[in-house]
Amino acid sequence: MVIKQAELFVREQLGSDRSGHDWWHIDRVRKMALELAGLEGADPFVCELAALLHDVADEKLNESKEAGLEKVDSWLSMHLSGNPYEPVISHIRSIISTMSYNGGSNPPMTTLEGKVVQDADRLDAIGAIGIARAFAYGGSKGRSMHEPGKDFTGISYRSEENTTVHHFYEKLLKLKDLMNTEHARRLAQKRHQVMEQFLEQFYKEWEAVDGRNA
Repeated sequence: MVIKQAELFVREQLGSDRSGHDWWHIDRVRKMALELAGLEGADPFVCELAALLHDVADEKLNESKEAGLEKVDSWLSMHLSGNPYEPVISHIRSIISTMSYNGGSNPPMTTLEGKVVQDADRLDAIGAIGIARAFAYGGSKGRSMHEPGKDFTGISYRSEENTTVHHFYEKLLKLKDLMNTEHARRLAQKRHQVMEQFLEQFYKEWEAVDGRNA
């Protein structure tokens, strides 16, 4: 019942998102988190609920990180009331508050469930889906796809002055080496290669040289 209620809540909060943080992203992260939880022996309930709620608190989708976490706190308190659930609420809040990349500045996850959910979310940021989501997010923020020769020194991580292609280098291509679990590392290697192949083809087409030696 709690999981179904969480699904309804998340659909209500993120159902109209067009930045790559929509319901389908949440559902993929949930499915991957459950797969990883089964392989790693993590608590499936904590992993599934944290995966479902994680982007409700995303500071990119709220006025602030605190405002986003307040939404999650309020929902958890309403649906998981009583002393037996206090450790669960605290655990899920801890996962959600620290799992984002945040320019690589967040501390490492301290629980197995946190590692599982973080891996699931990061896997959805790379590979073919990750490429599509990167351009969806860039478009939603008015970013250009690519600006050859542009110096990004001093431009903040989430600035609209960044380009989508630059985002591959500031974040996406780094995620392979940041996975916590063995299965996620294997999947990340494959998805990383997809991104490398994409960028190689992208640059050829950008310069209109992909027809040479064809």
